[in-house]
Amino acid sequence: MFKSVLLYKVLTVVGCMLLMFIPIQQLINIVHEREEYQEQVIDQVADSTSREQRVLGPVIVIPYTLTTTEINKKERHSITREYFSYELPQQLNIDGKPQVEIRKVGLYQTQIYHSDLRFSANFKKVDTRQLVSGDNVKLSVGKPYLVVMLSDARGIRQISSLKANATEIAFEPGVQGDQQGQGMHADIPLELLTDGALKIDFTFKMSGSRSLEVVPLGRTTEMTLRSNWPHPSFLGRFLPDTHSITAKGFSASWHSSWYANNLNHEYQVAGEQIPFNNIPAFRVGLVEPVDHYQLTERSIKYAILFIGLTFGAFFMFEMLTMLRLHPMQYILVGAALSMFYLVLLAFAERIGFTLAYLIASLSCSALIGFYLSAVLQGWMRGVLFSIGLLVLYGVLYMLLHSEDNSLMLGSVLLFSILAIIMSLTRRFDWHRVTSTSSPQKQSQEHETPSSDENGAQEENVSRKSFRLWK
Repeated sequence: MFKSVLLYKVLTVVGCMLLMFIPIQQLINIVHEREEYQEQVIDQVADSTSREQRVLGPVIVIPYTLTTTEINKKERHSITREYFSYELPQQLNIDGKPQVEIRKVGLYQTQIYHSDLRFSANFKKVDTRQLVSGDNVKLSVGKPYLVVMLSDARGIRQISSLKANATEIAFEPGVQGDQQGQGMHADIPLELLTDGALKIDFTFKMSGSRSLEVVPLGRTTEMTLRSNWPHPSFLGRFLPDTHSITAKGFSASWHSSWYANNLNHEYQVAGEQIPFNNIPAFRVGLVEPVDHYQLTERSIKYAILFIGLTFGAFFMFEMLTMLRLHPMQYILVGAALSMFYLVLLAFAERIGFTLAYLIASLSCSALIGFYLSAVLQGWMRGVLFSIGLLVLYGVLYMLLHSEDNSLMLGSVLLFSILAIIMSLTRRFDWHRVTSTSSPQKQSQEHETPSSDENGAQEENVSRKSFRLWK
């Protein structure tokens, strides 16, 4: 068994395939290294501008103290505690226009955006008597203020005055108190809150990178965004109710209420600090959906399949003809197949993935076809192998750009290849191939001494005995 020609050839092909894992792994490492460089560039741009933005507001904070007097054995004890009451909007409308621009650093690029956000909200009348419960309690109300919080205050470029009913109030930097976060605040006269409903309106310009989140604080919140970015990703806890995406940009509208996010309860138990990070938000991502590094890495995952199919084609060619290939020829063709991914990565950084894929597939197929035309002793054989490789590269391109249909396309491809192999080998004499003697020796055993007159006939007999067909 161990002297079988078939076993020797199979082990040789498998060994060559295992050897190809070394360059494939190195290619994956190179892709990861380039991805890390890209992330470093994105971080550098974000450090010089502003990072992903999360906006929370407006919320009115009313600080107050309760002094409780206790009488015990004719002694009076007063205990004073500080509290915060948070007033959320009854109706909150947000309108934004994030405009995305590309920033390049060397070979790498990232997206930043500048946006005008307009907030208009209605607050109900505040009854400070509801802040007191129990007897012997004295209420002292502090100075209310309105807060707008951001995850990165460096993104605040400009802000208008706060219009509170007919009063204009200037914003000040900071969020006041012991709040954890960045942003701005505006002092609100207490009488504006206690005299009746309060309507506010303000606009501020901000910048950020990669994504924009807005927390829907209102009992009813509506938000509309219009942008020039054609590749938005709607993430977060709330999908937009309506959206439209074209080559010129997108528009989307969200709607939410306290019934969906339980925000009113969150703020009733908030204590001294406003909840910021763990609240559901409207979110839109403003980045490239799939970059060329992800596509290249996904294509490399199919490398062993491509090499296996090519080596399998060589193996079938050897079994069906008298021609024998050396393991070094397998390795050289495998190296050329591996070079496809390196060429793809190098050119994709410069000219984009699609054009780089076309250049890499054509160049590697031409190189392999040129080499095989000599190895397989016929230019037509080399051309046919090149055409087959181009077909496989075309199928791979469809697999990379059609995630929903990738399983179906891959299954059809493998089924078709299996059908071709079974069709070509349906009359193959495997018992003869797995015999302990080589085909050359078998052909020699069938040869008998002959004269010069029937030499051509004996050569033909030798060829027939070598073909391994039933």
